[in-house]
Amino acid sequence: MPAFEIMSPLLDNRAVTDAEPITSRAAGEITAEVTDDLEVVEATWRRLQAGGIESPGQNFDFIHAWVQHHGIAREDQRYVVGCVDGEAVALLPLHRKKVHGVSVFTWFPGANVGCYAPVSNYGRLAALDPMARCLLWQTMFSHLDGADLVYLRSIPAEVGGHSGLFDELGATLTVETLYRSEYSSWKECDRLQRSKSRRKHDRQQGDRLGAMGEVSFEEVRNGGDTRCAIETMFIQRSARFKAMGIRDTFVRDGLIGFYHDLAKAGSGVDVRLHILRLNGQIVAVRYNVVHNDRMFCLISSMSDDLAIQNGSPGKQCLLWVMQTVFDQGIRVFDMGSGFTDEKRHWCNVQMPLRQHYVGLTLQGAVIVKAHRVFQKMRAAIKANPQLKAAVRGGRQIFDRITGASHPVAAEKSE
Repeated sequence: MPAFEIMSPLLDNRAVTDAEPITSRAAGEITAEVTDDLEVVEATWRRLQAGGIESPGQNFDFIHAWVQHHGIAREDQRYVVGCVDGEAVALLPLHRKKVHGVSVFTWFPGANVGCYAPVSNYGRLAALDPMARCLLWQTMFSHLDGADLVYLRSIPAEVGGHSGLFDELGATLTVETLYRSEYSSWKECDRLQRSKSRRKHDRQQGDRLGAMGEVSFEEVRNGGDTRCAIETMFIQRSARFKAMGIRDTFVRDGLIGFYHDLAKAGSGVDVRLHILRLNGQIVAVRYNVVHNDRMFCLISSMSDDLAIQNGSPGKQCLLWVMQTVFDQGIRVFDMGSGFTDEKRHWCNVQMPLRQHYVGLTLQGAVIVKAHRVFQKMRAAIKANPQLKAAVRGGRQIFDRITGASHPVAAEKSE
């Protein structure tokens, strides 16, 4: 891939070499740079994320840990920075993957994070008119080569308090919903979300769990005693996946070590584990990442012991979380996409998520059209309980007959 010798204000006026930006493209006052070196864009990335993020996938340290853990080759990394009047306003971190023989640029963590978006100065983007934003995205993609298409999944329709900032970013398709709890305090959350009957129900569940022994709740942060809780969480998740006939993406994709590494002291990612114990034994865990006043739940688990499940340890753990975090300064609790009972109970914000597509080649443009049709069919199946059960049952029967292993859509899997 060609490299050009240029001088760039984005990169602290250092000359660009093969180890730094790959190309540079100017279009009036809008410019873009592409590099395969994550370290080159670190300062710019950190400046942009300081203004707020919508997802851990926009956090530099999270992506740095992901790249290191998976040993992703330099040639399969792209970091595209778009500037207006020399000021960086958007950054796209992209991973080149082979999907069924097709080269695709997409987000690094796949479906392991609930939503994504370009790392951006949202206020600066909002100040641009739609034509200027369209030109910015076109300029950023203009010299991005090495793949047939760009697939950017799960971008919220509203980011940073602004709607439509990414409307011009390729072709879009809305197929999912993001669920969030936004409250100023537990008192507000309790008043708005819990009716009298709901409080009674929560109390009854708590009484059933308490009748089995001593119940305790704790929050553990980076560098604390996280290993046992994380291991238990993944054991509980595996049992849940097995019972549902779902591919265990954490085990199959070798992700357990990554989540252990994030929870270590000095990882740069603010990890908070919420742990519920019964008689000292872990019965529910929630793995969260915090950035400023936002908390993102990445994984949750509970005991598969039917006797313990009678006390709803997962729901009780979440109740403790809600009673705790909003009075600690958290204002937004992101529970990810996909409808569940807990989101119905606690989330007062629902936001459309869009898939964004950019065809880089003629073949890529054809694939984009086909994938959009597939996504529409997939969304229709997920929205229909009967169809969803039929598809899952059919796959399980096929697996038993053939001995094959097919990935089935899950909360955190592709």
